[in-house]
Amino acid sequence: MADALREAIGPRLTPGVSRPGGRFWPPANLFRRRAGAETRERRAYFDGTWLGVALIAPQLLLIFTFFYWPTAQALYWAFTLERPWGGGNEWVGLGNFTAMLSDPVYWNSVWRSVIFAATSTGLSMGLAFMLALFVDRELFGWRIYRAVLVWPFAIAAPALGMAFRFILAPEAGFLAFVNKIWPGLWNPALDGTDAMIAIVVAFAWKYAGYNFIFFLAGLQAMPKTLIEAAALDGAGFFRRVWSVQLPLMMPTVFFVAVIDMTDSFTDSFGIVDIMTQGGPARATTLFVYAVYEQIFMNLAVGRASALAVIYFLVLCILAGLQLRAWRSRTIGRRA
Repeated sequence: MADALREAIGPRLTPGVSRPGGRFWPPANLFRRRAGAETRERRAYFDGTWLGVALIAPQLLLIFTFFYWPTAQALYWAFTLERPWGGGNEWVGLGNFTAMLSDPVYWNSVWRSVIFAATSTGLSMGLAFMLALFVDRELFGWRIYRAVLVWPFAIAAPALGMAFRFILAPEAGFLAFVNKIWPGLWNPALDGTDAMIAIVVAFAWKYAGYNFIFFLAGLQAMPKTLIEAAALDGAGFFRRVWSVQLPLMMPTVFFVAVIDMTDSFTDSFGIVDIMTQGGPARATTLFVYAVYEQIFMNLAVGRASALAVIYFLVLCILAGLQLRAWRSRTIGRRA
């Protein structure tokens, strides 16, 4: 616009100097200043802070009401002896923690939780990685598989537990033929090992779809030239997976492992409550179900709060160790 105006006015002159005839050639930066002023006029400025406070206040209220306040109450109750029906409490200090740490039932739930977390995480990650490899190879119908394999994660844990309770029923379920061949071989209602296997399979089936998303994204983001070079060197499918794809996937594997291990401690209550109710003979009483028993069955609010505090610390330590291992491995690979 400035160049067109200069050509219309006449020959080039020094900016801001009048030419003969009374015409004036404006400075070149005059139009830039006006354009900048128009841009600044279109911006919206909020001088006060009340609008921002009003916008975030509802979210802060929800977080405080359903997260911070219950956490503070549980921390306080962990050091007190609450009456089952209310009406006061008594400060006992570390008495609740001492009682729980000396209880063999508590250590049984810890051991069962570790077994459940390790087996369900390993099974779900292995199944998800295998499915992601097949879909990444774009086999027949891979687009349908990619959409369908995500669905199990959307199923609520109680509904999933009810479905697998019928699927794995010893009298009419998927494994009923086993009992016809070897009577009594499969019975989750009476055998603790069978019950543990049942909840592990149910949880792994649910999280296999969740892990599948991350593994497939990691495989598709991998440079195809590396896989093609390995194939030209004579490496077979399994060799390429073990020596090329899996090492490059380790950051994703560690991330998925952290999420699965954490969720196996926190998201397993619905499956256990519907399928086994912690039995038989407390064989599937996981940590989270032990907290439920203390507060809703035994009405021991203080002990349940102490368990919840220990539960929270265990999860923090577990996540910290796994993330530290992932970080050291990533830094070592870069070096």
